[in-house]
Amino acid sequence: MLGKVEVVTQIKKALICLVFLCFSAPIASASPEFDQIVQKYEALEEEYAPEKVEAGSRTIEIGWPDVSPETAEAKIEDYKALLTDLEAIDISALEEDEALSLEILEVILKGDIERGAFDENRLPFTGDWGFHSYVVFSVSNQSISDKETADAIIMRLEAVPAFLKANVANMERGLETGFVSYEDPLATVIEQMEVLVADEPEDSPLYTPFLNLPNHMSDEDKDDVRARAKVAVAEALEELNTTLTFLKEDYAPNTREKAGIVDLPEAEAYYQALVSYHTTLPDMTPEDVHEIGLAEVERIRSEMDAIIQEVEFEGTFEEFLVFLRTDPQFYAQTPEELMAAASRLSKDIDYQMPAFFGHLPRLPYGVEPVPDQIAPGYTTGRYISGSMEDGKAGAYWVNTYALDQRPLYELPALTAHEAVPGHHHQISIAQELRDVPKFRRTYYATAFGEGWGLYSETLAGEMGLYDDPYKRFGKLSYEMWRACRLVADTGLHSYGWSREEAEACFLENSALSPLNIETEVTRYIGWPGQALGYKIGELKILELRQRAEDKLGTDFDIREFHDLVLEKGALPLAVLERRVDEWIEDQMAE
Repeated sequence: MLGKVEVVTQIKKALICLVFLCFSAPIASASPEFDQIVQKYEALEEEYAPEKVEAGSRTIEIGWPDVSPETAEAKIEDYKALLTDLEAIDISALEEDEALSLEILEVILKGDIERGAFDENRLPFTGDWGFHSYVVFSVSNQSISDKETADAIIMRLEAVPAFLKANVANMERGLETGFVSYEDPLATVIEQMEVLVADEPEDSPLYTPFLNLPNHMSDEDKDDVRARAKVAVAEALEELNTTLTFLKEDYAPNTREKAGIVDLPEAEAYYQALVSYHTTLPDMTPEDVHEIGLAEVERIRSEMDAIIQEVEFEGTFEEFLVFLRTDPQFYAQTPEELMAAASRLSKDIDYQMPAFFGHLPRLPYGVEPVPDQIAPGYTTGRYISGSMEDGKAGAYWVNTYALDQRPLYELPALTAHEAVPGHHHQISIAQELRDVPKFRRTYYATAFGEGWGLYSETLAGEMGLYDDPYKRFGKLSYEMWRACRLVADTGLHSYGWSREEAEACFLENSALSPLNIETEVTRYIGWPGQALGYKIGELKILELRQRAEDKLGTDFDIREFHDLVLEKGALPLAVLERRVDEWIEDQMAE
């Protein structure tokens, strides 16, 4: 017999499904059964998403994800039922876009079910990201257009303490079951949280949206909003401080001994699941990845040695790296200088884009510094998605913290990867997809997205960005970075390497600064498997391009090839390969 809470939950689920099935605008479908499965999936995503309200012309989240183990288990059971229905569909009866949607949805469901078996909520941070940074980022980036918007953001702030408590409860379960962090990602999280715990609400990034209220709001409304916001922020900070105390006093003394996940429960099966998830290649093993990484390190190193000979440097490879890491000519002297260089490179690439792509997205992007409160432990650069619907441009973030660790010779590769033709270009095109389910516009396969980003670094060379040997070396150093990721990630999580063993590949073979190497290895320790997608995806795209060039010869059109790769949004690598092969056959037939 169901209890009262369970009854309410079942009623809520039924109502959400009814709304989606009856009132959502279905996409014209050759298979009503498949269309119904898509609607069920999107209804489930809505059910398990944070609560939302309509505020003016916007939909704003006023809650946070339910991270309880009961909800996680319920979601996986719902996914299993949906997967059973999906596997009964005859894919040959579907139109092309429907067939792609089915294949992608199958990959999503299988991946979430497989990872869900390991109860990952017990470890809710990676060092690079986590429940705490999610809260701050989600709130601090909001803008207030009217009192309704302000009220919604305050409601979300009021829900922060419960969300923090739920994550602490999950970490307590992790302590009980041995599913815990290594000391380094935890140290980064503690450092980030110490920066976030302000003495006064007004000094917290959580209060940022309330600093500039719209002029059309009355003074009375402004005073009311700010007073309530201060109370909500103060309560959030109090709970954040309690969480910080828990991490320092209860969690930190009990971190795992090994840097990798080899001493976690079911470590081998868990890491294999992560390898499959991030490469979208279920048959690829950690051993396969490790061997690919070693081969790529050897190839890239030989190209680096050739550049050292070209510039007639008299010294060893290690001495050349010291020269690159320490000579002032390679470093910006001010944050403004670094940002200006990144902005100029972005415009130089923008000028080249029509020669390489037939389809350019409508959404623009800007170049912004990484926010100060997260910069010390943050990666060198990152792309932050925008939205035409929300009136928000994409953002290429550049880390201006520790300028002596941000060499200018690496900036062209970084810019091409994070902005265009990399993540901004690829993600914005996916957002423009029409007549496909919503999940197709937001699906992000690590191997596809990061593989495209790394491929874009090579494409930048064809655009003329590496106009001196040091920039070419910087590009190779970035490529070596991704090759060493294959070696280090599998070394840590499959072979039981120490942090020092994982860092050795980068220190010995790349020009990455010691701070970058330390930050990145901390990321691999805290985020197993994610780093594998870059090189695996890039190698597949390069393989497919070479195949097309070999078979089509002078009929090969680089603009058509690039548009083909990106036009359907992110795809599992096997699906991408099949589409390219079909395109080659069609081109040859013409």
